[in-house]
Amino acid sequence: MKAMKMICTGAMALGLCATGVLAQGSPANSAEAGAKVAAINMRAAIANTSEGKQAAAQLETQFAARRRELEDLNKKIDDLRQRLTAGTVTLSDEEKQKLTVEGQRLTRQLERRQNEFQEDLNDAQSDVISRIGRRMVEVLGKYAPSKGYAAVLDNSSQSTPVMYASADITQEVVKAYDVAYPLSGGAADGKTTAKPSGR
Repeated sequence: MKAMKMICTGAMALGLCATGVLAQGSPANSAEAGAKVAAINMRAAIANTSEGKQAAAQLETQFAARRRELEDLNKKIDDLRQRLTAGTVTLSDEEKQKLTVEGQRLTRQLERRQNEFQEDLNDAQSDVISRIGRRMVEVLGKYAPSKGYAAVLDNSSQSTPVMYASADITQEVVKAYDVAYPLSGGAADGKTTAKPSGR
């Protein structure tokens, strides 16, 4: 799903995945302090929560019309180019000029709409990732010490690669998140709002 992928890749842009996450509180077994280090893929964790999946589906739906609008503009521009190419000999100079001007107008319109689309999509993704990311850190802060982990490192960022950890707790934290923040019918807390295409 396109929106799921967008949410995954957007997490790094907010810096949620750029550094290791230290667990809060004391390990369950102090003798294991410093020995039990877990890893988590924050991007995958955010995307795989029930809230993350719901938000991804909503983003896909909310931006579908604008995505189709961009595809239609692209098709119109391609059709004009094909008409110009096919009519190199048969079209009059006036007709060629008219098609060229129309193509330039549509190209400018496409570029403007693409920029607006990307900006609005980034804003919507950022809202989702920021909300789920903050909650995820809270859940992790309770989960990790309860399981005796002295530290939890994020392995979703290439800038801070995790060479070794005693466990990967991504799925466990996703489950803990879904328990802490269950969906309550319909859009619930995962509601996102897309801006209208016109500005």
